[in-house]
Amino acid sequence: MDTWDFILRLIVASCFGALIGLDREYRAKEAGLRTHFLVCLGSALFMLVSQHGFRDTVNTPGVALDPSRIAAQVVSGIGFLGAGTIIIQKQFVRGLTTAAGLWATAAIGLVIGGGMYYIGIAGVILVLAGLELTHFFLPGVGLHSMLLAFTTVRKENLGLITNQINSLGHRIVNYTTEEEHFGDTTTFKVSMIIKVRKFGEESTLFQYIQSLPDLTINKME
Repeated sequence: MDTWDFILRLIVASCFGALIGLDREYRAKEAGLRTHFLVCLGSALFMLVSQHGFRDTVNTPGVALDPSRIAAQVVSGIGFLGAGTIIIQKQFVRGLTTAAGLWATAAIGLVIGGGMYYIGIAGVILVLAGLELTHFFLPGVGLHSMLLAFTTVRKENLGLITNQINSLGHRIVNYTTEEEHFGDTTTFKVSMIIKVRKFGEESTLFQYIQSLPDLTINKME
């Protein structure tokens, strides 16, 4: 096998990984361009070693090897990396799509490392379609989780925000409130997990909350 063919596989795998990573980077996800680039490149390298790294040894009498196990371990190894992108807080889970994207990117790297270019191209197209085109053609499908944390000294702001969330068609799935007393002043620290019906509608809610007096947004993601 020509060395240049191996190098081409690595370049193609790197480009495909970067392409998926760009989408995740644009969405400001936990794993971006560099992570997906490295995952796809690393998977292709492992696949090349699995396919061709033991050709001098595999047919040696008395030696029993299963080189395919190297590629198989990529699937197990990527699970640890994917787990690192998942954040679980009570009923709020983030990073599942990113973890699945890393898993799919590793599979694409293995495919390209195995020389199956057309399968790899199809895989990239389908991954990007699943990540982006569903939002474009079906913007109302699915619910997007969002964490909102704010501090206010006006208790009525809590009711105003709740009413605004409901009027926008969103749904509050978790709600916690802490009260802190400083002399005659009571500060309310509120944390909400909200199911947003459409991507991009967070800005409408953000602008409304910003307009409320005596309120500080601590986190909105």
